[in-house]
Amino acid sequence: MPDPIDRNTLPRATLTPPRRRISAIWLIPLIAAVVAIGIAVNRIMHQGPTITIVFSTAEGVEAGKTFIKYKDVQIGQVTAVELYQEYSKVMVTARIDKHAEGLMVEDANFWVVAPRVTLSGVSGLGTLLAGNYIGFEQGHSQRAGRRFVGLEVPPAVTIDQPGRQFQLKADDMGSVGVGSPLYFRRLQVGQVIAYALADDGQSVRIQVFVNAPYDRFVGTDTRFWNAGGVDLSLGADGFDLRTQSLVALLIGGIAFESPSFAATSEPAPADSTFPLYADRTTALKQPDTIARHYVFYFSESLRGLSAGAPLTLLGLPAGEVTQVGVDLDPVKLAVRGRVEVVAYPERIVARLQTQQSATVQAIAQSEQATHALFKRLVEERGLRAQLRSGSLLTGQLFVALDFFPEAGKPDVDWTQATPAIPTVPSTVPDLEAKVTAILAKIDALPFKAIGADLKKVIESLDKTLKDVNKAVNRIDTGLTPELVSTVADLRRALDSADRLINSTDATLLGEDAPGQLQLRNALEEIAGAARAVRGLSDYLERQPASLIRGKTEKSP
Repeated sequence: MPDPIDRNTLPRATLTPPRRRISAIWLIPLIAAVVAIGIAVNRIMHQGPTITIVFSTAEGVEAGKTFIKYKDVQIGQVTAVELYQEYSKVMVTARIDKHAEGLMVEDANFWVVAPRVTLSGVSGLGTLLAGNYIGFEQGHSQRAGRRFVGLEVPPAVTIDQPGRQFQLKADDMGSVGVGSPLYFRRLQVGQVIAYALADDGQSVRIQVFVNAPYDRFVGTDTRFWNAGGVDLSLGADGFDLRTQSLVALLIGGIAFESPSFAATSEPAPADSTFPLYADRTTALKQPDTIARHYVFYFSESLRGLSAGAPLTLLGLPAGEVTQVGVDLDPVKLAVRGRVEVVAYPERIVARLQTQQSATVQAIAQSEQATHALFKRLVEERGLRAQLRSGSLLTGQLFVALDFFPEAGKPDVDWTQATPAIPTVPSTVPDLEAKVTAILAKIDALPFKAIGADLKKVIESLDKTLKDVNKAVNRIDTGLTPELVSTVADLRRALDSADRLINSTDATLLGEDAPGQLQLRNALEEIAGAARAVRGLSDYLERQPASLIRGKTEKSP
């Protein structure tokens, strides 16, 4: 029996794990993963923010194709376009480049750049080939923004354009619109960039931009007026036609200028508010600080007289009409015209001589002194108000203050707040009456009878001309041939005598020579012709009617 085996003495096997080797094929995906991670990290580090822009429409905007540009430099790209707010709006999502992240502030503006044709110009022509893109304008805010509302139309001026903006306040827009030009001495220096209705609805606020360096001419005393279309006025001062330019005639415009009487002032601060006047005359009109009110009563028609009509003194401007109405006496049932005027003494003072202006200026400053001066002029010099025609074409009237020494002394209550200056009748009704009388006389003329008589006269004259024509023919066929024959005989006789006298042959004029005989015969013929002419003259003297009726008997 074999000896039992001691297991402890038996050799034991040692487990050795096999060596693992990495295959070279695994290097490729490892490298690809490292590259992908690097690209992702680089993109994350250089990728800008994602923004959303809400537009009313997204014409020409496509995801992955439409870019966002600022100063013609690409700063982002549209990534998605979808409907928004119950399908009434369009929301555009865009990825902004990292280098433009600082431009994305709350008051930044976006708009779709597309070809646009307006009265103020043509824009966006480059998009006809390259396609639409989204324009961008930076803002002033310091707070970052990621949600924006796009503009419907591009801004008229960019935020970095040199110049200043101003606000104008007007009763209505007139012919002005966005893009309307702004003029200074007929030179375009800016444009209208926006407008809006005031909160109270009583006025319109217009925002204008004046380009540099012309913005320095806008001072605190500058006046703006509506220069669009045609400024046509027909009034008591006559016919006036003004227009700034052909562009302003089509799309409207605004002009500004500092009045000549204004002192030189510093440039107005940006966003200053100015009133917008209706026309240049009103805008540059010198303000009158002293005003005196008076009333006139007229017993004639006030047709053609309106508020704003001039008040003149000796033909020079002294004020204007403020109100035209009627005055009724309920007891006497008397109706008369009532005209209120405002007089500006400063306008009269400005036309006085230097040595007189100081005295009158002192009178103009005091209301009591002014009324006292008018009282003396009315009572002592016969100052009266009279309606006069300013234009026969338009029929406009104005009020003239003039002197009528024979008018008499009126009864005026100078204690009233608005004294009533006496008036005299106008010459316009007399002119109308004379014209009416002339027209009535012309209308009373018997044109029909005059036409019939004129027809008879023409017929008689035509008959007379026919008789004269017959008489001339009879003279041609009667007396004229005989007279022509006589004149011809006389001419032959004279020619013969002339040839005979001018002859140098002595034998022709000698005694018993043939020339002497010819001369005697020629003289006899001349004598006969002379007797014939004398007989014809005597006959015509006795019978002058034969020139018309012709020869009725034999000539003597």
